[in-house]
Amino acid sequence: MSFVKYRIKEVAADLGMQPKEIAAIVEQYYEKPKSTAQVLEEEQLNLIFDLLTQRNQIESVEVVFAAAFAAREAEEKRKAEEAAKKAAEDKKKAEEAKAAGKPAAPAAAGKPEEKKPAQPAKQPAKPAEPQRKRERRVVDTSAVQVNADRFDDRVDTLISERDQNRSGGKQKIGGKNKKQQQQAQKGAKSKEDERKRMTRLRLEVIKKTPLVVKIPDEITVGELAVRMKKTAGELIKCLIKNGVLATVNQTIDFDTAEFVATELGCKVEREVVLTIEDKLFDDHEDTADELVTRPPVVVVMGHVDHGKTSLLDAVRKTNVVAGEAGGITQHIGAYTVRINDNLITFLDTPGHAAFTSMRARGAMCTDVAILVVAADDGIMPQTIEAINHAKAANIPIIVAVNKMDKPGANPDRILTQLTEHDLVPSEWGGETEVCRISAKTGMGIDELLETVILTAELQDLKANPNRAAKGTVIEARLDKTRGPIATLLVQNGTLNQGDIIIAGTAVGHVRVMTDDKGKSIKHAGPSIPVEITGLAEAPAPGDAFEAVSDERMARQLVEQRKQKAKDELAKQQSKVTLENLFDQMKKGEMKELNILVKADVQGSAEAVKANLMKLNNEEVAVRVIHSGVGAINESDILLASTANAIIVGFNVRPDAAAAASAQRSNVDIRLYSVIYECLEEIEAAMKGMLAPKYREAVIGHAEVRVLYKVSAIGTVAGCYVKDGKITRDSKVRVLRDNVVIYTGELGSLQRFKDSVKEVQANFECGMSVAKYNDLKEGDIFECFIMEQYRD
Repeated sequence: MSFVKYRIKEVAADLGMQPKEIAAIVEQYYEKPKSTAQVLEEEQLNLIFDLLTQRNQIESVEVVFAAAFAAREAEEKRKAEEAAKKAAEDKKKAEEAKAAGKPAAPAAAGKPEEKKPAQPAKQPAKPAEPQRKRERRVVDTSAVQVNADRFDDRVDTLISERDQNRSGGKQKIGGKNKKQQQQAQKGAKSKEDERKRMTRLRLEVIKKTPLVVKIPDEITVGELAVRMKKTAGELIKCLIKNGVLATVNQTIDFDTAEFVATELGCKVEREVVLTIEDKLFDDHEDTADELVTRPPVVVVMGHVDHGKTSLLDAVRKTNVVAGEAGGITQHIGAYTVRINDNLITFLDTPGHAAFTSMRARGAMCTDVAILVVAADDGIMPQTIEAINHAKAANIPIIVAVNKMDKPGANPDRILTQLTEHDLVPSEWGGETEVCRISAKTGMGIDELLETVILTAELQDLKANPNRAAKGTVIEARLDKTRGPIATLLVQNGTLNQGDIIIAGTAVGHVRVMTDDKGKSIKHAGPSIPVEITGLAEAPAPGDAFEAVSDERMARQLVEQRKQKAKDELAKQQSKVTLENLFDQMKKGEMKELNILVKADVQGSAEAVKANLMKLNNEEVAVRVIHSGVGAINESDILLASTANAIIVGFNVRPDAAAAASAQRSNVDIRLYSVIYECLEEIEAAMKGMLAPKYREAVIGHAEVRVLYKVSAIGTVAGCYVKDGKITRDSKVRVLRDNVVIYTGELGSLQRFKDSVKEVQANFECGMSVAKYNDLKEGDIFECFIMEQYRD
């Protein structure tokens, strides 16, 4: 924290005081200043200002101005009096000169050649003073006796008492008598006592006045100590006393800081800090006059293959199922449909179990949920999950019983199942609307749409189109030629082409904006889904976006968000508690399967990542080191090669350079279009990475026939291989009467004088057992190895 140098003489000049007065105040509480040019510390300055404020109390500000005005009037009056006095003196001098010059005027007017004697009365002549010659006189004082005591009183009058008491100052010619010295010491002591008493009184007054401290939502201990004018040690001591362990640089929240400051005698005020979001975003509340009716946003949810996309297909009169791999919707689509002069925006969410987070996002940004249930299948796990998402979002649910054209359709069973999940049909006296439809034949579609419009009208959905746009990112992907592309749902305001928008950690200008039919548009109002280009990177689905006016500030905010995300990640990775300490230790022994995920859209990448993370087991940890959108490129290959990872591509392919680089680096790339295949293959690959299990495999038997004693080796057995083979790296079990007496390793294996790696059956060889010599003829060597196997 920087501090401006402020000297004693500068303070005195600013306050209109003498420097010695400021120095005296400092001397009362601190060491005596060496000079008036000494720099004052911040604590000393605060003390001077507090004391002067207490000494110069005023009732109101008007007193200060009145005093200044009176002083100005007195100064002007003094100057006027001095000017008048000076004018009077000048006038008097002029009259005297005039009076002295009158007799000389006739003499000057006479004849110049006549020399008249000077008039003594009128012009007296100065008598000539005799010139005195300076002489040097020498006086011998060596024999003179001087009584120095008679000069003491004169010295006392010339030298102040303070200078007399100062050591190293001027010495008196003679010393005072004992009585006078005692009186002087007594007076000095009483003055010192009085000064200490006044100092104590002033400090008590200062202590009684609490210091006002402004504290933000978060503050470091060191910064709080500076604001409270305390040492960091005092604050840390107070925190420890109250059960909080904190260092000087550690951040504490407002409640903790307020408690400590109050306990140490300070008055606390909350400091309001304006963040970049406060300055950047327009958060004013819309008035009733500004609001207009907006179209409803409807999300279609349900179990996989129950006909959600087919229902939208029937509504839009187009076929989008053919574009989905395996007939399964892979990512969210947003469409706008006009029904009887009423606009309705539909969001299609995947029904597969892997896309839970995408269904939750779809429910949170919509107004009405259509729950599609197949009449021949009933309520399934993802149907129940969709119901829970809609309830969590607090949006009305319309049940569409689909596939009524099938022979096995049983709608009454579905109505009964709905009541088990607190959805009572309206025909049974409940509040849940149920429509029987067939997306294939078009039966009941119009009735369903009318129900949606009626439900939306009851909600009275409104928005303000005359403000900066804000909404939600529905989907994002990376296009090879156009760059990052985001699908946005405008929820309030109007999004214009050229606007600066910020979405999560992405910022940019809206370059091109197209609607759900591929038509380029300039403006998009509330409840309108659009696809835009121009962002610096692909945002995450579910991120809120806002149109802003200051691009520089928006980029600062993005950098802050990125740094915050990095800090949170680092905090999660390094945070260890007693509860997870053992788990952290065990991870040192775990194997890791590193995976790099690339997908066509961000939502699919998140779904693949989330499901891969669920494949963890006790012995293998799946770690997704990177997930992104777009084609697999050389940077991905480099990262996978460095991290020893495999690459999983979902609806994407590697470019030519990436494929060649992967072949050179031996990086495994797996490409999928359906998530089932991806999860099954990865799970199968993980089984090969489980900790291997071992079992004994007997490879041969040898009989001991002859024993030899070798000093350097020990006991060497001459053996005959009965079956199998004996290898040098095998383990051996010594059997005596079919009882195991020792298990160990072979020390040596020889045939004649040569060391060999193995000896086949029906051959003789020499063998020794490492660290074991108690062998007998007739013992059997059972040789075995530990082989790896999989269940």
